[in-house]
Amino acid sequence: MPAHDPQMLKGVLGLLLLSVLSTGDNYGYGLVTELRRTGFDDLAEGTVYPGLTRLESSGLLESHLVRSDSGPARKYYRLTPAGHAELAARRTAWEHLVQSVRTATSAALPTGGTA
Repeated sequence: MPAHDPQMLKGVLGLLLLSVLSTGDNYGYGLVTELRRTGFDDLAEGTVYPGLTRLESSGLLESHLVRSDSGPARKYYRLTPAGHAELAARRTAWEHLVQSVRTATSAALPTGGTA
């Protein structure tokens, strides 16, 4: 499968992270693993961590440390009430965008192939 367009992925990363975290607390690499499992094989860890920082700084996530038996404590993230509201808004916006793109890309070009 071809790699995802990095610019498109950057645009939906917040939605993806909020969506995965809506199912429960998770840590950075756990989120990377989950997203790779769902088809984002080319997702780089270096993309996820800044996204988490942005969401946390915006008040959409909160974090807490959890001890690990196999190394240092892990920073786990969870949605805040504002994060749940933002997820709902982003899902709605995404559905509208997808529908608009489908409409635009399935529309026939005028005769002669020019717009």
